[in-house]
Amino acid sequence: MSEVWNWEYASAALPQLLEAFFRVTLVATVLGSVIAAVLGLVVAFVRRSAPAVIAKPVHWVMEFIRMTPLVVQLLFVYYAFTSWDPLWIGIGVLGIHYATYMAEVYRSGIDNVPPGQWEAATALSLPRGRTWTRIVIPQALRTTVPALGTWVISMFKDTPFLFVITVPELVNAAQNVGSRTFSYVEAFTLAGLIFLAASYPTSILVRKLENRLARY
Repeated sequence: MSEVWNWEYASAALPQLLEAFFRVTLVATVLGSVIAAVLGLVVAFVRRSAPAVIAKPVHWVMEFIRMTPLVVQLLFVYYAFTSWDPLWIGIGVLGIHYATYMAEVYRSGIDNVPPGQWEAATALSLPRGRTWTRIVIPQALRTTVPALGTWVISMFKDTPFLFVITVPELVNAAQNVGSRTFSYVEAFTLAGLIFLAASYPTSILVRKLENRLARY
């Protein structure tokens, strides 16, 4: 066991990995999720309510982004905007990429709002903006939150792709630790355990939330 695993290397690597996790990986996930959630809602609204001359191009752009690999998008933006901070490039690309998936979740939630709710708002002569903000969106969010949480977890697990644009996230930190000590097993094992410790409890919470919302 000592030939495969060295506790001294592991204990030395852990603080560096945790620093990369909290300073980069977690920040990229949180900010990327905010961008994805807000932009996804805007896209869903545009596709649902905007004229076809606007909705169709937005749909095509979203399909293009969703159907192309995240790594290709990261590299394209990184080399197209070399003066930008790689971390902010990563956050922006993650947010836009996952906004395409969250937009579909929102759109499904909006479509599931009972027609009677729309008819009641029309009968009361509610302004269109109030219909959306007070009636449609709150009901849609109630059914979409678990699915949105699932996509946030997926984004978190995709943050290692930031490695390709030199962002010092968790996997990059493990790579650097391994290259200095020539012992990669400890570094990558700990990185995997950190990902597991963060994503598994979150997935359980999302599942419980989904079950709770299903009862109402």
